Amino acid sequence: MRSRRNLSLLTTVALAAATLSTVGSGAASAATVEVGKGSYSDVRPAGRQGPSNNGGQEVKPKVTLSAAGTPVPTNDWWSSLAFQRFSGNPWSENMYGHPLTYKAVSGGLEVGYPTTHQVVGDGRQYEFPHKADLTLGLAGLNSPDAKADGWSDWTVTPYWNDGARSLRTTIGHGLPYVYAEGTGGAAQISAAAPPTVFADQGNVLGLTISGHDYALFAPSGSDWTVSGHEIRADLGSKRYFSLAVLPRKDALSHYKKYAFSFVTGSEVAWEYREGDGEVRATYSLTTEAMEGTETGTLQALYRHQWLHTTDPLTAYGYVSSRGEMKVREGTSFTTTQKANGVLPGLPSATGVDKARLKTYINDVLTQGDPFSGAIDTYWTGKALGKLAQLVPLADQVGDTADRDKLLTLLKGRMEEWFTVGGPSEFSYDKDWRTLIGYPASYGSDQELNDHHFHYSYYVMAAAIVAQYDPGWAADSEWGGMVKELIKDAANPARNDTKYPFLRGFDVYAGHSWAAGHEAFAAGNNQESSSESINLSAGLIMWGSATGDRALRDQGVYMMMTESESIAQYWFDADQQVYPQGFTHDVVGMVWSSGGAYATWWTANPEEIHGINFLPMTGGSLHLAREKAMLNRSVDEMERENGGPAAEWKDIFWQVQALYDPPKAMSHWNQWNGGYVPEAGETKAHTYHWVATMNAIGSPDMTVTANSPTAVVFDKNGTKTYAAHNYTAEACSVVFSDGGVLNVPARSTASGAGDDTGLGTLCGAPGDAKPSAPGVPVAGAVTDTSVTLTWGAATDDKGIKDYDVFRGTTRIATVTGTTHTDTGLTAGTPYTYSVKARDTADQVGPASAPMTVTTSGPPPVTGGIFYLHSGGRLTTQAASTGSSDTIPSAGGTNHDGTPYNPLVYEVKKVRGTLKSGSSTAFTFKVDAGTHVGYAQQARVSYDLTGDGTFDRVETFRYFATDPITGWEDYSSARQGALSASGTLGDLNGGTIRVEVWSALGNGPSTIQVGTGSVLTTPFA
Repeated sequence: MRSRRNLSLLTTVALAAATLSTVGSGAASAATVEVGKGSYSDVRPAGRQGPSNNGGQEVKPKVTLSAAGTPVPTNDWWSSLAFQRFSGNPWSENMYGHPLTYKAVSGGLEVGYPTTHQVVGDGRQYEFPHKADLTLGLAGLNSPDAKADGWSDWTVTPYWNDGARSLRTTIGHGLPYVYAEGTGGAAQISAAAPPTVFADQGNVLGLTISGHDYALFAPSGSDWTVSGHEIRADLGSKRYFSLAVLPRKDALSHYKKYAFSFVTGSEVAWEYREGDGEVRATYSLTTEAMEGTETGTLQALYRHQWLHTTDPLTAYGYVSSRGEMKVREGTSFTTTQKANGVLPGLPSATGVDKARLKTYINDVLTQGDPFSGAIDTYWTGKALGKLAQLVPLADQVGDTADRDKLLTLLKGRMEEWFTVGGPSEFSYDKDWRTLIGYPASYGSDQELNDHHFHYSYYVMAAAIVAQYDPGWAADSEWGGMVKELIKDAANPARNDTKYPFLRGFDVYAGHSWAAGHEAFAAGNNQESSSESINLSAGLIMWGSATGDRALRDQGVYMMMTESESIAQYWFDADQQVYPQGFTHDVVGMVWSSGGAYATWWTANPEEIHGINFLPMTGGSLHLAREKAMLNRSVDEMERENGGPAAEWKDIFWQVQALYDPPKAMSHWNQWNGGYVPEAGETKAHTYHWVATMNAIGSPDMTVTANSPTAVVFDKNGTKTYAAHNYTAEACSVVFSDGGVLNVPARSTASGAGDDTGLGTLCGAPGDAKPSAPGVPVAGAVTDTSVTLTWGAATDDKGIKDYDVFRGTTRIATVTGTTHTDTGLTAGTPYTYSVKARDTADQVGPASAPMTVTTSGPPPVTGGIFYLHSGGRLTTQAASTGSSDTIPSAGGTNHDGTPYNPLVYEVKKVRGTLKSGSSTAFTFKVDAGTHVGYAQQARVSYDLTGDGTFDRVETFRYFATDPITGWEDYSSARQGALSASGTLGDLNGGTIRVEVWSALGNGPSTIQVGTGSVLTTPFA
């Protein structure tokens, strides 16, 4: 939630969250559990409290018997379902799944879809608050409580039981559906406002409530009945039903397809591909067909997700407090992000006065208590973090005496906390499966707030110690206790019975949550996103220092995922998230329902902006990916503040150094050390940070590396490559722009990136890359697909998989030596190449390229088409015109319905829909001297050529005059009669024109070849 400076100003209302982890040791059996040389208690220290309600009474997880014994992921978007913060509410507080919102009540589940925001608090907060459109339940249900019956990575199953009836629902992030199973009563939907039915198909009902479109789905054979505000369906012998919020009414048939494909679980899988300098994450749902065989689904992606996926998305979208959500059809999608590096300390630079730096370091160690009187978990952590940042600086200037003093201080204070019986210790709560540090702070004990904030500092400090003293970090020494803290805040194991999976890191929302109980009308929240990143960076460094590659990779996934979420939701980097009327460039706090330009303890603009920057470490460099975002934030702070920072000068100088180092240096020089540092900062660290970047430039986050502890800096086009090698052997870092840096063992190195003699690659064991695969060979080739095979690569560690490239774009990763590329355009050349990856994640060179042209005629492009005899539409007019005969209407009225129509068609059309454009035509028609004849036209678009017309437009008929000669039947003059479906881009699509006689008892004619022209809304 936050970093704290002046305790007298702070509220005890707090938040919390968590992230991921690896191992742990020790099994509670007595009051003290030994872990290596350390220990924790399995009982609370005398006089201390654990998880409690707002009246101070002890609470236990509110879960069903089937979920008992499974660690509850506190600090989640739905935590109030399991953590009863208020004694008078045994159901839940508001829960924001997005796009839907929920609240458990005695009669079932309130469901809302907030699409209208409000700006409150004198313009300092925007919110899309939960407001129930309906309550999903069973007739007569009156449950005394609601409990969590199960959960997965981003879904949860609330449960109600009143003795006669039981109800289970499954809800989740990105789910437009609510899945329900009930016994003892009919399915009942209680609308908050009079519903308007727009579709009634028996067991499928489309209705609008409070301006939002919903679909209700009962089992086959059932029938929904509407009586006032109540909608019911008897379930008979079946127990299931569902509802969906529709992006628009005409989506009903699409959403109906998946109505009974119930989501039963959700899971994320991440992979750091260091050879490519990127991290991938795949988000998967498991489903069960309650009736029929359909097991697919529809799910909505947040902005931070759809910005980084190449998986196809539908044209559907939803409103949310995180901006537009886009809908994916399918049970999974994958995101890919560049992986920016971290450093334990900035590299050595000629612009840093080493004597001055040494003096500043010495001042910290000689002027009073270096821990500033800290006694609780948070402020102790802050002090540990402050001192840890000085260790690599002392080492860099050759001050080994102060370096070792600092290491001794760090070890001593952590060992004190890691040992039961002293003034501070950790205690394991077996009911909530959590490790609580005492003395606690900001609700880390009673509310389970902020564990990831507090423990991040311990992990980061431990990583610095491990960098210089690997023995101290061994499990048999003190590393086991570090891992216990990691597992509490960031456990990656779903099957662990000691700690929950990712306590507070919400993998789908893309960031952590801080409050352990989520008991707010606005849902959950997180203030200090930067302290959450501090944990991820600490995991990267601890994992690298201890050789725990899985933990390191987990840190990379968490950091890059949260980094993008921070940019979008805390800083509105693209200025596409914050709603109209909210005029701030940043929020200090993200809430489930929106965001607030505020902190928990002050309205001072410096803290509102600064709380999402501190602590400034080598894990903060990712912020430089969005330099304009940082500039806007500092500019707004100064506007709101009436000038530059007065309290947290050093924090903002360091932020400025990430995008404008000379300006930051000018501020430093202006004050020349004559200021009071922020509580977690020192003059030594700030001076080194600003002076280093002034000398070598700010981070260039467009360049990645084959190591997570490598960063490039750029000053006016001159690059400085920097990396840290945690291993006992020298290694080489290869950067994405071709730079190479050889790094000695257990050292940080920097240079121009022009090193030669490539050795063992940093970040990945082994010294040999895979060979290039054989040239791809085209097997089966069709209009829309190519099957490739290639010769296997070789490697001393074995080949893991192959990346297939179309041009420069990677289109697939496969484990074999064949791949079929689909969705291609007929008659088009494509060039392919392949790279191999070994089991150590080293990527070899590309195969020689191969170009293949798909069969069939090339695609048709263009927006204007001419009608030709033989039922053809072409982009070229004939040299002379002719005519086709339109059959008679037979003396009956065929207005709006084609009758023996002439059909003109063109297939395999590619075109981009032009904004604001529509179908237009002028057809030359004639009925001679006949009276009462009329011609009519319909234009249809099959966007993908799959045989289904996605858009059908019928135009009003044209009554011809009784004079021989061509007349203009024009869409502009006659206008549209009806239209259905939605337009989109044409991708191998079909355009069809139908012309028939709507009135008359004889034939008429239409000019073709020239004269009759269709203008489509495509470029």
